[in-house]
Amino acid sequence: MNKTMIQIQPLTQEAFAAFGDVIETTGRDFYPINHGLTERYHALSIAQVSGDNVAVGISIFHNLSATEIPFKIDMLERHPYGSQSFIPLQQQKFIIIVALPFDQTQPNAQQIYAFLSNGKQGVTYHQGVWHHPLITLETESDFLVVDRIGEGKNCDVHHLAQSCWIIEQQLQSEIKSL
Repeated sequence: MNKTMIQIQPLTQEAFAAFGDVIETTGRDFYPINHGLTERYHALSIAQVSGDNVAVGISIFHNLSATEIPFKIDMLERHPYGSQSFIPLQQQKFIIIVALPFDQTQPNAQQIYAFLSNGKQGVTYHQGVWHHPLITLETESDFLVVDRIGEGKNCDVHHLAQSCWIIEQQLQSEIKSL
């Protein structure tokens, strides 16, 4: 049986650019505010929303369970009318899974990528980017979420024809034997 395996790679702005923004201060410009007591890292990501009677909302997602690597994914989702940002509040590492589009209605199952946040990085999925729901490696973790709220259906779900395994590089040979 042929299994699709996706290796987790470090999260960098260059590698993630096709899907959105990496929200981090490392290597970013800032300017001093508040009489020089604060560094402002301005507009690290811009929220995107479209539609009538909508706004940008700020929420907290409280994740109750950790995910162990390797793990299997069976679906991806996207938000066609707004971006979605996830920022870890306890500097916990989390996994980001994204896919390039195949066409206007589905992701390309051959171009799925997995990234690992170092815990000091958040992400913004650009409007319409296929991604997996939140995956954290720690139990009881909180994320600040910035996304579109309002009228209209803003979540498309695509069930993959074949499940994919998300692995660390050293586990690749182990997964092939499953």
